[in-house]
Amino acid sequence: MASYYYLISSLPSLRTDAPMPMTYEAFLAQSKASVSADVYGILEKLTLSSDKGPLLRQWGTWYRAMQRELNRRRREKLGKPFDRTVEADRVTRDMIDRVMAASDPLAAEKIMLDAQFEYLDSLVAMHYFDDYVLYGYAVKLKLLERRDVFEKEKGSAEFERLFDGVKQQIMSI
Repeated sequence: MASYYYLISSLPSLRTDAPMPMTYEAFLAQSKASVSADVYGILEKLTLSSDKGPLLRQWGTWYRAMQRELNRRRREKLGKPFDRTVEADRVTRDMIDRVMAASDPLAAEKIMLDAQFEYLDSLVAMHYFDDYVLYGYAVKLKLLERRDVFEKEKGSAEFERLFDGVKQQIMSI
């Protein structure tokens, strides 16, 4: 953990309303020399629903509960059957209320991203240079990567690229 002092203090701040200061790949490269092989393996395979490791257990449990509640609410809104036994905590339910009332999907994603950052901050509280901080930072980077998928210009460019591929396949038939 002594090697975490430099690593963690050298990481740029992450904010939901700012561009990613580094890619996840750059974070992995920067972390490789400072973490054990086991920790690096977890970071390398990290997804938003990962639940193996300090902080990740609590995060994974909360993230899956949030997703289940969101899915339940969406199904309910569409008049489709849903699992009535799913129950999220009050804070998560309030956040999902705001998401469901959002004016557009991008605004809903912003509400969820802010709530996810707040939850991660609550897990990292009172930790400074340990695995909790490192994994919390990694999850936040993954969340920002996901956020960037929703940017209009990037999304339009990706749609055009995919649509051009479909058109080429159709033309070759």
